[in-house]
Amino acid sequence: MTGTARVPAAVLTVRARQALRDAMSADSPDERFRLAHLAALRAAGAVIADRGGRPRPRQRLQSAWVLLATVAPDLAGWSRLFAAAAPERAAIEAGGRSVVGEQVAAQELQRAETFLRLVEQSLGQIPVPLAS
Repeated sequence: MTGTARVPAAVLTVRARQALRDAMSADSPDERFRLAHLAALRAAGAVIADRGGRPRPRQRLQSAWVLLATVAPDLAGWSRLFAAAAPERAAIEAGGRSVVGEQVAAQELQRAETFLRLVEQSLGQIPVPLAS
């Protein structure tokens, strides 16, 4: 084993669900968008952890979205969708303000929630309502 610890898929889906809860209560559209995208990223990580197998030595770094499409071709459409939104999240994380509006943030939140439910189902997990 290399020095990198792998996080179990179940832990990543719990973290994704928490990021969605945080997104729902965020004060700004930018923060809602950023947290929703982070939730989707964690859900993608759960699939990669579950289906991806062991990393190969000297493997070139790839984005989670590229890896997701590779290990889960059934989720490639979602991968493309979230990869297209990654520059906005990066801009927000770099300190950008008013990067996205209310409608775009709400759409990202809805997409992330739907994606997480699909991921949970694909992993054989029972989706937990966001309210709990």
